[in-house]
Amino acid sequence: MSTPPPPIPPPTTKKNYTKAPQELIHEFWDRYFTKKPGKVTRIFPRSLYSSILPLSLEDGQPARSARNAAESYEAAAKECREKVQRIIKECHRTNEKFTDPDFDIEWDLEDNCLNGLVRFDWDDWDTDDTGNAVSADRFKRSLDTLAESNALGPGGTVALDPGVVRGYIADDPWAALFGAWGTKGQPVTKGATPQAQQAAAAQKGVLPHGKNSPRHHTDPRANPKSTRSKNGVQCGEWYNPGSKHRLDWIFSSPQWTIDGYSSSDIKQGSNGDCWWLAAVATITHRKDLMDRVCVVRDEEVGVYGFVFYRDGEWISAVVDDNLYLQYPDFDYYGDRYDSTGKLAREYRKRYQTGSEALYFAQCEDQNETWLPILEKAYAKVHGDYEAISGGWSGEAVEDMTGGVTTTVAANRVLRKDKLWKELVNADGEFVFALSAIGTGWDSYKGGLALGHAYSILKATEEVGEDGKKVRLVKIRNPWGQRSSDGVGEWNGPWSDGSKEWTPYWFKKLNHTFGDDGVFWMSYADMLETFLFIHRTRLFDEKWTVVQQWTSVSVGWVAGYLNQKFVIEVKKAGTVVVVLSQLDERYFQGFEGQYNFSLHFLLKKEGGKDEEHICRVRPVHQWESRSVSCEVDLEPGRYEVLPKVTAERCDWRNQVEDVVKKWADKNPSKLRQVGMQYDLAHAKGGIPNEDDLILKKKEEAKRKAEAKKLKAKEKAKRKKEREKAKKRKEKEKKKKAAAAEVTVKVPEGGETTVNVKAGEKKEDTDKKEESEKSEDAVEKKEDAAAAATTKAEEKKTEAPKTISTASSSAPAPPKEGQKEEKKDDGKKEETLAIRPAPTTTTTTTTPAAEEKEAKPDENKAEEKKKEEEEDDSESEYESETDEEEEKEKEEEEQRQKEEEEARKLAEDEDSPSIPWNAVAVLGLRVYAQDAGVSVHLAKPKSDEEGASLVIDSQAVGATM
Repeated sequence: MSTPPPPIPPPTTKKNYTKAPQELIHEFWDRYFTKKPGKVTRIFPRSLYSSILPLSLEDGQPARSARNAAESYEAAAKECREKVQRIIKECHRTNEKFTDPDFDIEWDLEDNCLNGLVRFDWDDWDTDDTGNAVSADRFKRSLDTLAESNALGPGGTVALDPGVVRGYIADDPWAALFGAWGTKGQPVTKGATPQAQQAAAAQKGVLPHGKNSPRHHTDPRANPKSTRSKNGVQCGEWYNPGSKHRLDWIFSSPQWTIDGYSSSDIKQGSNGDCWWLAAVATITHRKDLMDRVCVVRDEEVGVYGFVFYRDGEWISAVVDDNLYLQYPDFDYYGDRYDSTGKLAREYRKRYQTGSEALYFAQCEDQNETWLPILEKAYAKVHGDYEAISGGWSGEAVEDMTGGVTTTVAANRVLRKDKLWKELVNADGEFVFALSAIGTGWDSYKGGLALGHAYSILKATEEVGEDGKKVRLVKIRNPWGQRSSDGVGEWNGPWSDGSKEWTPYWFKKLNHTFGDDGVFWMSYADMLETFLFIHRTRLFDEKWTVVQQWTSVSVGWVAGYLNQKFVIEVKKAGTVVVVLSQLDERYFQGFEGQYNFSLHFLLKKEGGKDEEHICRVRPVHQWESRSVSCEVDLEPGRYEVLPKVTAERCDWRNQVEDVVKKWADKNPSKLRQVGMQYDLAHAKGGIPNEDDLILKKKEEAKRKAEAKKLKAKEKAKRKKEREKAKKRKEKEKKKKAAAAEVTVKVPEGGETTVNVKAGEKKEDTDKKEESEKSEDAVEKKEDAAAAATTKAEEKKTEAPKTISTASSSAPAPPKEGQKEEKKDDGKKEETLAIRPAPTTTTTTTTPAAEEKEAKPDENKAEEKKKEEEEDDSESEYESETDEEEEKEKEEEEQRQKEEEEARKLAEDEDSPSIPWNAVAVLGLRVYAQDAGVSVHLAKPKSDEEGASLVIDSQAVGATM
């Protein structure tokens, strides 16, 4: 057997030794952080839905409110009732049962009511971006082809690492579908399959468990669709219902409740929403709480109205009574002969009648309907059934009661008696739920399924037969029964069949054995077995709630933010402070690549940080929607300093990539989820990115137009200056020519005209004609110049000075004769003309007199005028040069940024995506004080309020 070749060493990058190590570090961080942090705040441009956007969200200001807790709920409940009444009236008019147009499961061709926006895509399965991309059979055939081709030579072999190869091969249909688990919930490879995404979902909450898992559906009648249909969800489930029908078709005698709401009614279906069902079971023993959720209904019309709590506000939801069933309709394939219809009736009675026929959650009684309808409404407000798979019970209790949940680590409880008093809960202020979490290697403990949620139904302290007090807790598994392998109920002390149960205790606790998911545990065993306890405080009309939202840029190094909230309390009492982020469950698919963990510090205004009243941090890293503290405060002003730590998961989709991919593949789902995203982010008062982009485009357009106009004006001014320059040259030449022309009238009567040598009369005439023709071409632009030139020409034709020669003057030549004369080396030509007889006088024109009288003044004025024109032109040119220089600098800066971005993309040592984390935060304050208020205080400087040291320790991720 040949020895495998040595492993190929990883590629190395050259190090720049011309720079100091510290300089290299600085360069890395400069590339790592973006200069323009921000996030997608709107999926759609405002122009697409500006007409339906609530006016309260148009101004771009952070959302804030102050109202009585009961008043807030009543407003939403009233809206829900009015909506249902309108639907009832319309259905009676049309004589049709209600069908919800926004959540119509009957005509849901894309399965948008079942699955979220981002789905497993078979089209990408065989690409390089999908991790486990090929089946084992296909891999084997590829190797056989390679061997048969003899490309490796006679007896050639290839060394393979089975552990590595296994990461790229799907061994069976389910492995091909769900992929492989990664370490600590991380996917094995980038672009991992749904099972790897399930591991990631484990970080968000309890893993889904369902006794009716689709993996166990082997009956072909229950899975009529091809396994390659467009299904599949992120939490490792495979929704594949058989059919859809209305309540009156499914149930023989449907009733909303039978003997009221009860935790014993609840049975989990094929969805991993055990966390939500556990929360429902927690509040079912409180009829007042259930009636607040289930507001109004009309079973004849088939319309049901509910109210839920989301991001500090109550919202309403209306659904119809169409439900998913496990089995398809009879004769689904059209190949059964049933002339009498008997087979169809028997099939329907056996597979499609009663609660057990439902695909998702169901009631224990075969004719009770409240639970599946409530589950459908909860799925609708979150977008689909997938969105409610996996989570934390405390958050579900908050969604249905408007309360505030505090998660308690069972192994950290300091005063167990205090917790016990709250569990007993004589005044009904709290409700509790439990989470059983394993180490990752174990699935069961003491008979309980781990990674699962449970309800606390009752806590009681009783005296035993021996006179000793025993603290016991009644707990329920939302499955409603044990699994096929007998798992789901506690098998330790006080479990069904244990030795602790005597006739005395059966009677005392009114308990009976049975496979119903209900069991008892001692208080001590509960603390040792369950990892987390979810404690939810409820609020009534005595409480006032105020809230303030904002958006913050989250740094890579953790620290308390330089933005803080200021709380003003006017009445002493208990105050509950909650720091939360947007609930991403409502817009799954658009979570982005950042996970945020919230912390905050509560202290007196102006007080020292080390003298804080409370410091809050998450109990664990997965439950990150909110953190809270409950404290008694005296009247005064207090500060809340938030801190947000961020973790980037680069294997998750970026928001902009999701939009590009699904705009064509599933536009209807994108519209639904995108609107939820836009409305949620409007709370944070993030500047409208659409407006910013539009302003940027308008500014660029304005600059381009201004630049074009300046260039046009500059060209025009330049042309005008050239024309003016030409005119000046013409004028100078004409003035010079006029100065050289003199008319001499001697006594003899003949007139002589002196003309400069080289400028004969014919040449002068031709020159004047040429100038006139040029002026004619520019007649429109040089009207004034033409007029001036014409006037000068007239002045030139008129004699400047006429003088009578003295008797001593030389005799003039005869008419027609030429006379040459030397004067300073210049030649003159004298033309003899015979004028009319004149008297011997000297005549001077008024213009000439004025010019002769003030020659110096005229020259000074002309010179001054010319200097002013030159100064204005030079000033304009200076301004133009400055603007051009500024534009040139801006263009160079833009090119420099583009070049840096290009180098960053090409640099293998630099991160492909710079750090760019932005979170939307909200602070809610509950108090029995109608005057309580909260507002956002932004610092005067970046340093103010940025506490980097607490208790003499540097602030870090663990603080």
